[in-house]
Amino acid sequence: MVDELQIGVITGTHGIKGLVKVMPVTDDPQRITQLHDVTAVMPDGQRRSLEITQGRIHKGMVLLGFKGLEDINLVESFKGAELYVDRQNAAPLSENEYYYADLVGMEVILLTDSGQEAYGKLTDVMETGPNQVFIVRRPDGKEVLIPSIRECIIEVNLDQAQMKVRLLPGMED
Repeated sequence: MVDELQIGVITGTHGIKGLVKVMPVTDDPQRITQLHDVTAVMPDGQRRSLEITQGRIHKGMVLLGFKGLEDINLVESFKGAELYVDRQNAAPLSENEYYYADLVGMEVILLTDSGQEAYGKLTDVMETGPNQVFIVRRPDGKEVLIPSIRECIIEVNLDQAQMKVRLLPGMED
C-alpha cells in the first residue's frame, strides 16, 4: 500500500490572490477543503509541502489558497502539480471501499464455472457517475472495462494485491 494518496491536480489559477483550481480525483471533493496540509508534486518532480489557508468548491472544482502564496504570480508555476495527502490524513473508508491507489496494479482473477484463471492487471479506475469502472489490461494488451458492482467484483484482497471478478453475460470476449 502507498503512504500518500493523490487527491487532485492543480489545473490553473483563480483570481489574483493566489487561489488555485484543483480537479479532484476523489469521490469526496468537499473533504479536500477541510485539509490542513498537502504535498504538491510539481511538473518537474520537485515536492513542496503546503499549508492550506482556505478552500471551497466552485463550479465542480476545488479552490485552495496556501500560506505564503497569496499572489497569482507565486502560484502560476503550480499548474499541473499533483496534490497528495498522507494516508493517515485521508478520509476514512466504509466497508468494501478502497483507495484507488491500492487497487491499481492488482492482479485480476476471473472466476468461471470451471474454476479461475489469471485475467489481467487493473490499470486504472474511471468515474462514471453512479459507480466506478475498473480498467483491466489483458496479457494480449486488450483493455476490458468491468463495472464496480457486487455482481462483478467478488473479492478484493489488498494483502495479496488480487481482485476476483465474474463477468456478466455479454462482457465475455
